[in-house]
Amino acid sequence: MSMAYDEYMKQMVKPMRAELVQAGFDELESAEAVENFMESVEGITLVVVNSVCGCAAGLARPAATQAVLQADKQPDHLVTVFAGQDKEATAKMREYFDGIEPSSPSMALLKGKEVVHFIPRHDIEGQPMEAIMENLLAAFSQVNK
Repeated sequence: MSMAYDEYMKQMVKPMRAELVQAGFDELESAEAVENFMESVEGITLVVVNSVCGCAAGLARPAATQAVLQADKQPDHLVTVFAGQDKEATAKMREYFDGIEPSSPSMALLKGKEVVHFIPRHDIEGQPMEAIMENLLAAFSQVNK
């Protein structure tokens, strides 16, 4: 890929990254950052595998941010990796999603390092944003029992 293309993509995805960061998510942009986070994580973590697609923009990111805002008890950690942009970070995070097919966008709720709830793209695409948000809120409630 050309440097012009790489720079264009970096500029294009800035607002897509900012949407989650402004909602309190920490970006893990390298495999090392993912590994450092995952090797020391305790508690409940919501991971959003971000993407440039329309279902990420209109459904996944808004559902994740709204669920976090409306949750009675928020996850202890909010993190995101960006599929197609931070490829090594995304690949490393997916290693922790044992037995789950790669999907972007997607959301994983972890207890420690264990995935306890996963929302793949096919449960995001074509769904009302409110249904995705309710899916997350129900998962938050279950894991916090």
